Amino acid sequence: MSDLTATLRVLEPAPGLLAFYDGRIAGKRLHSDARNWMDDGAYALGIASYALICGDEALVYDTHISTAHATLIRRHLAERGVRHTTLVLSHWHTDHIAGITAFADCPIIANPLTALAMVENEAALAAKDPPIHPLVPPNRLFDDRLELTVGDRTAHLLQFDIHSADGTVLWLPEERLLLAGDTLEDTVTYVSEPHGICRHIAELHRLASLPVHRILPNHGSEAAIAAGGYSPDLITANRAYLERLLSRIEDPSLDAESLESFVAPEIATGSIGYFAPYEQVHRDNIQTLRQSLGRTP
Repeated sequence: MSDLTATLRVLEPAPGLLAFYDGRIAGKRLHSDARNWMDDGAYALGIASYALICGDEALVYDTHISTAHATLIRRHLAERGVRHTTLVLSHWHTDHIAGITAFADCPIIANPLTALAMVENEAALAAKDPPIHPLVPPNRLFDDRLELTVGDRTAHLLQFDIHSADGTVLWLPEERLLLAGDTLEDTVTYVSEPHGICRHIAELHRLASLPVHRILPNHGSEAAIAAGGYSPDLITANRAYLERLLSRIEDPSLDAESLESFVAPEIATGSIGYFAPYEQVHRDNIQTLRQSLGRTP
């Protein structure tokens, strides 16, 4: 096992559904002491990729944060008897596509916006720290929604403009289980496209219309994911955070208020938990949104 994957944990939050979880280990970094996307954007916050298994088929949702992680996922699935693997990309961001070369021999499904973003950002991704290169492009595209079968299990891919314009969630209607990618996070969502925040809020309302029983985000608590995921209140909590952030973006007191205080109502109801590394995400969100709107407190 690579040192890069030494802390990877394999969970089974639902029958036949595996979560490959890494990170949220205090003081541990994988890549470097300098700030970088792998350690600070993924590992510190905790990250999971998922695999839905039925017989000798598997549907993998995101590639994880390195080729080593993705290779371990492929090996684990093979050990469980999987012979046919399909990959679905939730969106184009680094920590979701970094291991894509390990799936080069598989069907790779994405929506057209994800495919386009990968092409347009290929040079930027190669210049990242750590770099993501080479890229393997998706070889099957879908618009809006796509129904798939994995053995005798049904899965739907649905497009949502949340966090990133090219978001794809994986909906298991029979289990009423939502694999949310980065459309939802615990403690709070990352504002990566501030110009789209109003669309993201509206799309969270649309996401809430699904008859969801449990939610599995890519970034969340290991304990919550291992126990089967989050309640639909996670959608409400993420929407409330964006609405509150937008309404208070010009408030000078926002800079002195901790994230723990800012989302205290949602913590109190148990919709989300408090995880201290998200304080930096919150600070970044404030700065990003202010710059986008041209607002100062």
